[in-house]
Amino acid sequence: MATDVPSMPATTSEVTADVVVLGGGPVGENLAQYAIEGTDLSAVIIESELLGGECSYYACIPSKVLLRPPTIADTAAHLPGLSTPVIEREELLASRDRWVSHYGDSGQVEWAEGAGIQVLRGHGRLIGEQEVLVTPIPGSDDAGSAAGSTRVLARRAVVLATGSRATIPNELTALTPWTSRDATGAQEVPDRLAIVGGGVVAVEAATWMAALGSEVTLLVRGDALLSGFEPFAGQHVLDALQERGVAIELGTTVLSGEREDARATGLGRLHGGAVTLHVQNASGTHEIVVDEVLAATGRRPRLDDVGLEAIGLTADDITDAEHPPADEGAGTPLPSWLHAVGDVSGEAPLTHWGKYRSRVIGQSIRAGAIGEGLEPVPENVPVPQVVFTDPQVASVGLTAATAREEGHEVVTAQVPYSGAAGAALLREDVDGTAQLVIDARTQLLVGATFVGPEASELLHGATIAIVGAVPVHVLRHAVPSFPTASELWLRLLEELPPEMRHG
Repeated sequence: MATDVPSMPATTSEVTADVVVLGGGPVGENLAQYAIEGTDLSAVIIESELLGGECSYYACIPSKVLLRPPTIADTAAHLPGLSTPVIEREELLASRDRWVSHYGDSGQVEWAEGAGIQVLRGHGRLIGEQEVLVTPIPGSDDAGSAAGSTRVLARRAVVLATGSRATIPNELTALTPWTSRDATGAQEVPDRLAIVGGGVVAVEAATWMAALGSEVTLLVRGDALLSGFEPFAGQHVLDALQERGVAIELGTTVLSGEREDARATGLGRLHGGAVTLHVQNASGTHEIVVDEVLAATGRRPRLDDVGLEAIGLTADDITDAEHPPADEGAGTPLPSWLHAVGDVSGEAPLTHWGKYRSRVIGQSIRAGAIGEGLEPVPENVPVPQVVFTDPQVASVGLTAATAREEGHEVVTAQVPYSGAAGAALLREDVDGTAQLVIDARTQLLVGATFVGPEASELLHGATIAIVGAVPVHVLRHAVPSFPTASELWLRLLEELPPEMRHG
């Protein structure tokens, strides 16, 4: 039963659409597009910030803009016949601003409208079954923002695609630290920066902030970087960051801190004066004084104000729900008309994974509406991920440890990244590791990790091999060109026992 339904504002207009999407990031955009394309179905996207979402303005795109030049500069420094390029800070930040369209979304809105998707500005909140109330954002004068509230009725589906927000631990809250948005949107580069965390956001931000001239200290609670990856991946990244002057303190907890003159400032500007952090590790407690703190301590789904209580659900019902591959809704205990995709769903918080799930679910909504059959979806589709540090970390499927935990009879093949001439030609003194994880019983690839220059370009072959369930003895007949880094595949397969190589 619906509970705590807010009273309807007096100035409420009404819109009806087949598909109503709360959240206009890449995930929400993809779902709306795939749900209605080639039909007369209608879709509405409700967005309270910038259409295009976190990835377009504050995460994937700007971070890669900031990471690419330092990588190229470092590569040039390790190739004969080249002078090391100089990072021009202001030009790099200006390039970032161009890539994020100077934090304007008119181009995204134009695309949506061209695709037949209506955009409503405001905060969307469920008020009943297949009903959403959109209220204006106070002070907003964005085009498309209604003067009053809008009641939106969904004929077929409501989709939660509201993403996630950065979490800030209690011990950092009073310091008004930077989050990932400030780091990618940096307007001022702190002379001294402490990054709390050891995951993807932390190591990528450490890479570009050090390249921009900041003295970076990485404070990591665990005993390694990138703990969800193969252990050698985190070690390679740790070594590379230290070579670039980043101080890394493992096994370290921030106990508390104080900031001089804390104040609210604009995106990417220092949030006040110097910060003193009190930290503890195996050696005891000590202080670190910096000009800014970046909390790279995880993210949580944005479910706190989407009206779940109005339909008798909680946030845990969304993130704990099973998310089947095709036409079974968004999983129990969600009603068949409600779907959750992207970061908000509790699945892998990666843009490309959210977009994939949106394509699958969007097509299932479309098929149900027009009576089409559903195309089959493979089971156990693996999640690929790239960390754009230098060296890059590219991984898909299971680590060796996780594969064993899941009951696979694991065989690994591992070679140095310099094991293929094409990889060694990428730069002098190439460092890195490539590894395959294979189930000995099925002789199928279940995981792969590549750490090295341009490692991301090797990843899709592994993803295809896993999705296509290609036996390793067949993979030996996929001939890599010479001299390319793809020959690492051949080196890896040659490391397998003869009975696996020959089928």
